[in-house]
Amino acid sequence: MAADTSAPPAGVRTSRSRPWILTYHSVSDPTDDPYGITVSADRLDEQLTWLRRRGLACVGVAELLRADAAGRRGLVGLTFDDGYADFLDEALPVLLGHGCTATVFVLPGRPGGSNVWDPLGPRRPLLGEEGIRAVADAGMEVGSHGMLHRDLTGLPGDALRAETHGSREELRRITGTVPAGFCYPYGIADRRVVRSVREAGYAYACALAPGSLLGPLALPRTHVSHADRGARLRAKEVRHRLRHRAAAVPRPTGEGR
Repeated sequence: MAADTSAPPAGVRTSRSRPWILTYHSVSDPTDDPYGITVSADRLDEQLTWLRRRGLACVGVAELLRADAAGRRGLVGLTFDDGYADFLDEALPVLLGHGCTATVFVLPGRPGGSNVWDPLGPRRPLLGEEGIRAVADAGMEVGSHGMLHRDLTGLPGDALRAETHGSREELRRITGTVPAGFCYPYGIADRRVVRSVREAGYAYACALAPGSLLGPLALPRTHVSHADRGARLRAKEVRHRLRHRAAAVPRPTGEGR
């Protein structure tokens, strides 16, 4: 059964700090990992155990935002960027074992391809269309990471529209559900890119360090690496709370169509 990916309710969020969202990528052997984006399944299990012991339940971003708007606390968002095929065999069993859900941001323009955008490699296979459907059927939220994993800030208008609008329609075709969320490749965006994401109808979008763009369409996240254990995770949580203390943020209306 697919996760409920309907848009968070409209309104104004007034929590003391913005929800904490963690960023993962590949879950596999981290030995050859020049970009620091690979976590082993055992380390993922350890990290989720640490979160649970602190009373934090792990959910996908759409669910996190709905809960936050309703005043429910004690949740942390889990995201997996790029749609690596190892999610099904390595990450999913660990998540299910902890009763967690997550958002998997995939690349419908590279079904069954690999991470060719990483010049240092190593090459890791990406989910194909069947794998994307399996992720949704397992109860995970599927979001868009664009079509091809390109820096959207440098694209002309037609190419940008294909990455934002086009990827949303492709995921609707693949999963039968319109994705609520978008994730900016490399975690970066500018006002023109955010406007394209808004016009495409996404309810939210994830960045890494959104700066002045901070808001529902540029949510901050915390990168998680294999080196992160209890003390490092706690430090990252504190840093997030201090950086993103809260002002009330109006939610965009008319989105998530």
